Amino acid sequence: MALAEEQPEKHCWVCFATERDDHSAEWVSPCRCKGCTKWIHQSCLQRWLDEKQKANSGGAVSCPQCGTEYHIIFPKMGPLVYFLQQVDRALSRASPFAAVGVVVGTVYWSAVTYGAVTVMQVVGHKKGLYVMERADPLFLLMGLPTIPVLLVLGKMIRWEDYIVRLWHKYSYKRQPLSGSGGYLIRGPVNGAGAGDHLSVSRTLCGALVFPSIASLVGRLLFRRVSSNLQRTILGGIAFVVIKGVLKVYFKQQQYIIQTNRQILNYPERREDGQTEGEEDDAEHSGNE
Repeated sequence: MALAEEQPEKHCWVCFATERDDHSAEWVSPCRCKGCTKWIHQSCLQRWLDEKQKANSGGAVSCPQCGTEYHIIFPKMGPLVYFLQQVDRALSRASPFAAVGVVVGTVYWSAVTYGAVTVMQVVGHKKGLYVMERADPLFLLMGLPTIPVLLVLGKMIRWEDYIVRLWHKYSYKRQPLSGSGGYLIRGPVNGAGAGDHLSVSRTLCGALVFPSIASLVGRLLFRRVSSNLQRTILGGIAFVVIKGVLKVYFKQQQYIIQTNRQILNYPERREDGQTEGEEDDAEHSGNE
């Protein structure tokens, strides 16, 4: 009669205890691992699962060595507990969609309110209320939210950069040859406005404040115009033109500064610690 093969001693791969350390401990082999990682204490595995699952007690957990998914069973629950569990799962699944809906609704009604305020600001308070009271409600619900959208899209049209690029392109072709080498005067590698990035917050704020600025400029420059709508339109056009001219001038000056930059030689130091530039300054002071 052949002797039965001796079973290797069990080692828990979490606490590293053996079955000789605690004879009453409950062992489990939950995966396809062999050897020293085959066995684990039931209590150690429960604590390890709690750390992995965090607040999601129903989430799947796999063995970190062989990748086998642990087969977990739960005790039977009463009908009330089962009902509450299903309600909790349904709320967890629906809450992201509900949050998105609340955010979208808030943005939509904020856009509607902003559109209504803009209409009253542009055409006048009384006339704006009269127009919105007589208008179709569906048209207001669809048209008013488009006002801030159109303002933001209009703000994103950077026509000043196009004018600056044309200016630089035309002036660059007309520049004379420099020296005997026949090279053109250096210009920025990436062209005009390469470092002027589009700021989302600046674009959004500028677009939403534009109706107020147009109304203010219209009142300052076009006081003789009786119609509030015409005065605001003229003020907006004047503001855009003035701002565009100043921006083109500013970008042109930045372009000139960029093209006229120079890189200085590294000042080599002599043994006495004096640089070449300091030596020239000292000689110049002695001659005076």
